[in-house]
Amino acid sequence: MSSKDFASLPLSEDLIKNVASLGYEEMTEIQELSLPAILDGKDLIAQAKTGTGKTAAFGLGVLSKLVLDDYRIQVLILCPTRELCEQVSKAIRDLARMMPNIKLLSLGGGMPFRPQMKSVAHGAHIVVGTPGRILKHLNKSSLSLDHVRTLVLDEADRMLDMGFQDEIDAIIDQTNKQRQTLLFSATYPKKIATIAKRVMKDPLRIELDSQVHEESTIEQHFYKVTSESQRLLGLQLLLDKFKSESAVVFCNTKQEAKDICKDLSKVGFSTLALHGDLEQKDRQENLVRFANKSVAVLVATDVAARGLDIDSIDLVINYHISRDFEVHVHRIGRTGRAGKNGIACSLHSQKEAHKISLLQEFLGQEIESETLPDRSVLKELKYRPQMSCLKILFGKKQKLRAGNLLGALTGEKGLKGDQVGKMHIFDYYSYVAIERQSVNHALKILRDDKWKGRAYKCMLIR
Repeated sequence: MSSKDFASLPLSEDLIKNVASLGYEEMTEIQELSLPAILDGKDLIAQAKTGTGKTAAFGLGVLSKLVLDDYRIQVLILCPTRELCEQVSKAIRDLARMMPNIKLLSLGGGMPFRPQMKSVAHGAHIVVGTPGRILKHLNKSSLSLDHVRTLVLDEADRMLDMGFQDEIDAIIDQTNKQRQTLLFSATYPKKIATIAKRVMKDPLRIELDSQVHEESTIEQHFYKVTSESQRLLGLQLLLDKFKSESAVVFCNTKQEAKDICKDLSKVGFSTLALHGDLEQKDRQENLVRFANKSVAVLVATDVAARGLDIDSIDLVINYHISRDFEVHVHRIGRTGRAGKNGIACSLHSQKEAHKISLLQEFLGQEIESETLPDRSVLKELKYRPQMSCLKILFGKKQKLRAGNLLGALTGEKGLKGDQVGKMHIFDYYSYVAIERQSVNHALKILRDDKWKGRAYKCMLIR
């Protein structure tokens, strides 16, 4: 049996079967190196970039050690953003779907507090949360961490960058001192080393190359601009040249993200923004639409894009060079994931020449600036996504599942399976991507159908 085979680990038969059903053929490097230590109860520091399989590593580890008839919180997972909390929660629920009665709560900030209090009062095996919201629950005495057996700090460097040092310290002080601590980070700055020394017991340290992707995976391009107006034109030229199904444009400020999104929309690009001023429901909807390919371009700030975990991003464009070169690596690492090829483009001016020089040194490679594509690549009709997005006002609370929705859409005289894209089911509403040419047919199918005796309420999101 190969050392990369999940069956070589002391995991339950249900977990091994489910891993296979999810399409995990063999362990990634981070899983192969970390899972034996996690299952053995050791503390762990794992330095690895996003997309290496770290969530499945700690997810399988914590699930394998749960005491299912004990509904006191046994596992606490801290994440920097609400979006990453939701993604980690979904990943662990997927891993646990063959295990009976697993209760997991996602306690992200920006969500109503009282419903979370009620959910916590009913008990849970696993809590996934942001530092600010977890600390609020602790201060309100709605949450106890006395029985936590495993504490996971996911994207620890990002949490510290975002100013969560005090919250993390306060939370750790209230956890069971006999716990196992697992720390995952893309980088290993001094602050991380300080935390590790203070709160971990003889941790195993695993370091995967986190600074650069293989050259065959990400193709980097740098383009020099002479003015801010040419920078915006350059962005349009690059989007038109590469015509990616999924492109992320990174900005350094919220206002810049808003302005660029508006400017791109005016000239016909399918664009949405992701920044800190958006309400949670709007952030969530924008992320869903980008993930299901009903919008082609996402204009985002770094903080808002934390936890953006979408495997099929083909193109990343840095509107300005990031102030932090580790952030530059994190940005371009959104593309070229899971062995796929990706393209990363960066726009820079003469004023940013010093940044280019320092970035060369940081990356350990020479940067050669290229000429922007000719204006002739600009077309009047911009690239439009192949999918549209429907919003249905039913969700988990109405017992709607993806299988039910797919069945309704593809029944007799319905759509073909390949005309239906990704589905996202939330508590009170759901989203489904539909091939653009078939969206009116899909709307008619759902409006003529019923779910549990009630007519489907659905709309096209534009």
